[in-house]
This record gives sequence, C-alpha cells and structure tokens, in this order.
Amino acid sequence: MKKYESIYHDLLALIENNKIKAGEKLPSEFDLQNKYQASRDTIRKALLLLSQNGYIQKSQGKGSIVLDINRFNFPVSGLTSFKEIASDIKGKVETIVHTCECIEPDEEIKKLLMLKNGTKVWYIERVRKINGEAVIFDTDILNADIVSNLTVNIVQNSLYEYIENTLGLRIGYAKKEITCRAINSRDEKLMDLKNYDMLINIASFVFLEDTTLFQYTLSRHRPDKFRFSDFARRTRQNFI
Repeated sequence: MKKYESIYHDLLALIENNKIKAGEKLPSEFDLQNKYQASRDTIRKALLLLSQNGYIQKSQGKGSIVLDINRFNFPVSGLTSFKEIASDIKGKVETIVHTCECIEPDEEIKKLLMLKNGTKVWYIERVRKINGEAVIFDTDILNADIVSNLTVNIVQNSLYEYIENTLGLRIGYAKKEITCRAINSRDEKLMDLKNYDMLINIASFVFLEDTTLFQYTLSRHRPDKFRFSDFARRTRQNFI
C-alpha cells in the first residue's frame, strides 16, 4: 500500500468512527505533514481520495470540512426493489403498509397508466423506517389486470419479488423524474420530517419487458438521509 493510501485509510477511520464529526475540519495540510511525516504532495493525494469518495469538502481558506456520511445510497438509473436496497443498509429497516386496496381509478390515474375503462388499480401506501425514523413514503399505483391478488403481507415484503417469482412477469425498465417538492399533509402525518419542508420526489413509470406500462410510483425521501447515485459514460463523438 502506498503511503498516501495508508494516510487516507487512517483519516477515513477517524471519520467513520466519529472521532472527527460532520461539520468539523480536518487538521491543516501542514499539521498532517508533521503527523504522518509525509510530503505535501502525499497529503494532498490522501485528501483528494477523501474528497472524491464524498467524505470531505475542500474549501479555499477554510480547509477540509468533514461531510455527513450517514446517508443511504440509492441508485437512480437502476430498477431495484427497496428490499434489495435495504440489504446494503446498516441498521434496522422496516416497511409499514398504511394502505393496500383495489379501487376504481379517477381520470388522472387512468391517464397516468393509460387504462381502459373498467380497469381497477391497486393503491398502496408504504412508509420505510430506517433506525426507527420514517424517512421514505412510497405511493404505488398498479394495473390490477396485470398485478393481481395483492395482500398486505406481499406488499410489506416485496412487490417485485411477488411480481417476478409468483406471477412470472418480467419487469423491464422505468422512466423516472426527480424533483424537489414541498411537503403535504400526508407527508406530515406519516413521516418524521424534523424541520424539513421539502422532500426529494422520485416519480417512476414502470414497464414490463414487453413494454406494457403497469405501475406508477411516487417515492418521497427526506433529503438529509439519502444520496442518489448513477453511473454515466461519455459516448464517443465525431467532431468535425
């Protein structure tokens, strides 16, 4: 292991063990040079790694400020169930089902899911608790002609597991829109909002592999608890 990597891991351990807390500053580059008996370039390489991995923010004139690492990583571009994501979350994770009923859709829902007249939908509300705090509020609306016989136990466990393993359907892709939205009365009732008046709102249209639209979801996240990740690759362009 190179020296800058060893320094990186040492500083990382201090951050992860809360020896240096979020909002506090790391020692200056000069102090770190003395502590580790390392060159300025070596210290800067270690700090660059911390910055690239989201642990510190380097600010001119203020030094290196430790960022809040107690955020849960949510993939944006992937199509992953909460149960699958929860397996990577450290701490206690709970799903609480507040609503699971088959209803007649209104005109807005008919348009969203492009439903035929007479088609019913499943309307589901679930709150996700992480370490005792209600920080996600999911609303799912599903075409009941495609997804049938739902129960509270099924939606508490995993919708996608039931759809794929029990119904034998193949989920293909989703179109997503991410916005920041003001809280509403339902959010206030079901979520632990602290002093936040805005939520991260992810709206998803989900399709089967045969391109059939079967689900519309609104997933509302408290902004201090999550970071949303993606992987992007630049495509080669021919410039003339």
